[in-house]
Amino acid sequence: MAPRKQQEIFDATVRLVAEKGYDGLTVEGVAERSGVNKTTIYRWWPSKAALLGAALVESDVLGFAAPDTGSLRGDLVALVEGVRRLLTERPAADIAVAALAAAVRHPELDGHRFFADRFAREREIFERAAVRGELKESADPMLIVDLLAGAVWMRAVLRDLDVGDDFATEAVSAVLDGVRTR
Repeated sequence: MAPRKQQEIFDATVRLVAEKGYDGLTVEGVAERSGVNKTTIYRWWPSKAALLGAALVESDVLGFAAPDTGSLRGDLVALVEGVRRLLTERPAADIAVAALAAAVRHPELDGHRFFADRFAREREIFERAAVRGELKESADPMLIVDLLAGAVWMRAVLRDLDVGDDFATEAVSAVLDGVRTR
């Protein structure tokens, strides 16, 4: 399948799940919106769960590249800022919340693939930081990402609070520097 057509299918998929939720997502709807025959979609993805799982990882709308600012702190601030935008700016916020909520209710969706793909890309941040001597050997990169990204999810999605411009810097400082007085 041509990459452009595949992106159109993925775009239709993620936008439909944002509009109608997972239960309202249909291969027929994706086919209609993307201008392809549903048999073409089924040839590549055997179910709507497989299609949405692939779209979450491959869609340009949810695209992600690990930041490289030259420092661990700068990379983490940029990473948190990217998660903040993902969860607060449309259409990405509607897509992320609807699709990942569906992954919790529908194990066949395999939302773990989305997070595994993201973490594989984020790992580069920690590999570079280790080479620069900015990260102690015992540091757990996944824990750090979970603390930071989880903070954005809690504030923006679950608590519906404003995640202001200073949030990324403050969250990274809390994780890297701690919160105790010295």
